[in-house]
Amino acid sequence: MMGITKTMQLKELEREQLLEEGISEEEFELQLPKPVGYRVLVALPRPEDKFEGTNVLKTDKAKQLDHVMSIIGLVMDMGDQAYNDPERFPTGKWCNVGDYVMFRMNSGTRFSIQGVEYRLMNDDSIEAVVADPAGIQRA
Repeated sequence: MMGITKTMQLKELEREQLLEEGISEEEFELQLPKPVGYRVLVALPRPEDKFEGTNVLKTDKAKQLDHVMSIIGLVMDMGDQAYNDPERFPTGKWCNVGDYVMFRMNSGTRFSIQGVEYRLMNDDSIEAVVADPAGIQRA
C-alpha cells in the first residue's frame, strides 16, 4: 500500500463496508458506536481466505480464530477522555485516528457491524503504533 495515507486507508475500509452491504454512509454512521470516556474503537482487518504462502482455503472456524486472536487493528475513533490523563500519559497520545496499532489478543469488547469485526478497548491497551501492518503476524 505504498503511497496511500492512513486516512485514505481508513476511508477505503469504510467505503468497502458500505458497498458490500448496500447501505448509505448515514446508516453506517448510526450503527457505528461512539466510544465514550477513555475507550478507543479499533477495526480489525478481514482474515485472509487462504493460509499464507499456499492455495489452501481456511475454514470459517480458522477465519474466526484469526479474528479472535488478532493483534493488529485500525483506530477508527476515540472517546473524549482517551489519553487525556497527564499522569498516565505524560508525553501525550500514544496513537491517533487512522493509525494501525498493536494490542494483546482478546483485548477489548468484541462486536461486528456489517461483517467487520471491531474492538472497543481502553486507551492503555494499545501497545504499539505500526507503520505497515502487512507483514505482522502473531507468533
